[in-house]
Amino acid sequence: MSFFDRNRKELERRGISPDRLPPGQYMTDRFPVLHAGEVPIYPDLSAWSLRIDGLVDRPTELSYDELIELGLEERTTDIHCVTKWSKFDTVWRGIPIGKIIELARPQSSVTHIIAHAEHGFTTNIPYQDALDDPICMLAVEFDGEPLDPEHGYPVRFLLPHLYFWKSAKWLRGLEFRDSDAPGFWERNGYHNYGDPWQEQRYWGS
Repeated sequence: MSFFDRNRKELERRGISPDRLPPGQYMTDRFPVLHAGEVPIYPDLSAWSLRIDGLVDRPTELSYDELIELGLEERTTDIHCVTKWSKFDTVWRGIPIGKIIELARPQSSVTHIIAHAEHGFTTNIPYQDALDDPICMLAVEFDGEPLDPEHGYPVRFLLPHLYFWKSAKWLRGLEFRDSDAPGFWERNGYHNYGDPWQEQRYWGS
């Protein structure tokens, strides 16, 4: 029996439907750390801000406190990494994307959101995907605690129905556009969309 077959048998033993596990993935209880570049360090958040711009009627820049004042909500979801691990029933707390959209008022021509993070990192997200995913949020807590630095503190974009690199760590801006703009990983061989259920890991897959 292969590792992946044993892993799915373990899911059944735990009472978890293997149907929740996308093809080519394995379940883990750990939360592996994967990123490019150094982990940003924030002695405090007094100089931190989040810019919301592009094709919006209300471009704005929010301090951390102003972002939190928009209101936090809790969501539970499975997450899937392009490196083949999946983690079930993860609990996040953050600002739903709908509150950002209500604040910024994107224009009708918007087709994509570009998430801007520290170190110049970006990733591209179809606007409709953000609208349709009920979990999509700007996450500030994981499992009841502030995000660990290596997992995106202070704010991480969370879009769990796509591979987890689309959930950009160390978020600093959201740009609303009427065209696509592949980000760091997309320009370096990863699939432009990244659907775990279609195994869209790399270009050509």
